[in-house]
Amino acid sequence: MRFQITHAFAAAVVVLAPTRIAADDLVAQPQSRIWVEGTSTIKAFECKVPEFTISVKGTGAGAVSEVLAGEKGVRTVELSVPAAKIECGNGTMNEHMRTALKVKENPTISFALASYDVAKGPSGVKGSMRGSLALGGAKHPIDISAVATDAGNGAMRIVGGYEVALSAYDLKRPSLMFGRIKVGDKVQVKFDFVFKS
Repeated sequence: MRFQITHAFAAAVVVLAPTRIAADDLVAQPQSRIWVEGTSTIKAFECKVPEFTISVKGTGAGAVSEVLAGEKGVRTVELSVPAAKIECGNGTMNEHMRTALKVKENPTISFALASYDVAKGPSGVKGSMRGSLALGGAKHPIDISAVATDAGNGAMRIVGGYEVALSAYDLKRPSLMFGRIKVGDKVQVKFDFVFKS
């Protein structure tokens, strides 16, 4: 099942979501979020990702318990983000970011899991994921680190992130004030998901 998260309408989505959920689906809860942190020649900035769609298939109804036990309870992960919806808190910055990401030609940012490893530790289950990230018309493999912990009530929380170099995707860094303010080449994409099966 594909579950779309929107910041403003999260509660409504949960209420109106289809009741037929496959036993192997892990459903993202409304508090799940993604954001981007970066730097510029003036100051650091943060952009929110208020809307995204994530589809996670587990190995069965006990997928959450398997992951929390340090086992491979997930089979597939697919994530898509409408690039034009990324919100940096400033209209001018938003426009420059959309131009830099080539939103008109490539409206969707997507990630697909290829493989991963998990290991249980004292502070949770550490995961190392590898997959492909499609951004601005280019696609490259990326490595993501994350930690899964018990969120209670049959849910698990997965927190992690990865670094993206805009130049690796042939993207021009956003700039303002005739180039006097320029975004750094590397940004940190971070996530905090809560899943239930």
